[in-house]
Amino acid sequence: MRHDHLITSKQLSRADIETVLDRAAEIDADPSAVADRHANRLLGLLFFEPSTRTKMSFETAMKRLGGDVVDMGSVESSSVKKGETLADTVRVIEGYADALVLRHPKQGAATMASEFVDVPLLNAGDGAGHHPTQTLLDLYTIRENAGLDDLTIGIMGDLKYGRTVHSLAYALTNFDARQHFVSPESLQLPREVVYDLHQAEGAGIREHESLEEVLPSLDVLYVTRIQRERFPDEQEYQKVAGEYQIDVETLEAASDDLTIMHPLPRVDEIAPAIDETEYAAYFEQAHNGVPVRMALLDLFLQEGGDGDE
Repeated sequence: MRHDHLITSKQLSRADIETVLDRAAEIDADPSAVADRHANRLLGLLFFEPSTRTKMSFETAMKRLGGDVVDMGSVESSSVKKGETLADTVRVIEGYADALVLRHPKQGAATMASEFVDVPLLNAGDGAGHHPTQTLLDLYTIRENAGLDDLTIGIMGDLKYGRTVHSLAYALTNFDARQHFVSPESLQLPREVVYDLHQAEGAGIREHESLEEVLPSLDVLYVTRIQRERFPDEQEYQKVAGEYQIDVETLEAASDDLTIMHPLPRVDEIAPAIDETEYAAYFEQAHNGVPVRMALLDLFLQEGGDGDE
């Protein structure tokens, strides 16, 4: 795995993905083995959007590797409020840190920012674009629960604006995975994403408006919330809010081995009663963010010629 930055899951090969997941599994089994691996190294956090899991798991990951973080803080308390450009912000913080993690509301922001820095930059979400580090922890969770080959996965909810969905769909084309996308017509995958997926060798994708027709065949059901903040107006959001929800009754038609995932936060798309079933893997999924991001940071920060610089 040799990349200067991690911007999109499209840049990752199967070998790249397996390198990260294998390293994450090693770290997950024995975190103490890497406790001082990156002592005195600093990770710069630049979050222009709210975040709980991604931000805290990156901070936890860096500290468990023996390093520390410097945090830009909220947009309101930063020089961005004074009109500083993203290019200038990343160039300044590059001088303080050994790697950067960027979340930004504008699609393509991570690509642009990466052109101005020499330290590794990891995209933690750019608008409705990509979220590759989430994808890697999703793949780790899927591999632990269902395997990544001969896989049938349903991805349901906001497929138009859901950056976690776009990233995961691209990454799964590296494996023997049949992908079923379930959404209202107004929230289907962007046509350019569908085109790209159809072009991928061996990719099997289908689009549906109802979960019922595909649920019995699924190994994994990946649920996403309808993202109110991505909609251009409130009326469009209200038309589909709450339309795709699952509860224990819904799952009567599911396989006993079904794994249910969600990138979180959820609103009302998964009933709380499902939390207590063996189907639920979304809190495990959130936990997996730490070893996977530890693995990524380890690969990007390690010295010498064996990995990313």
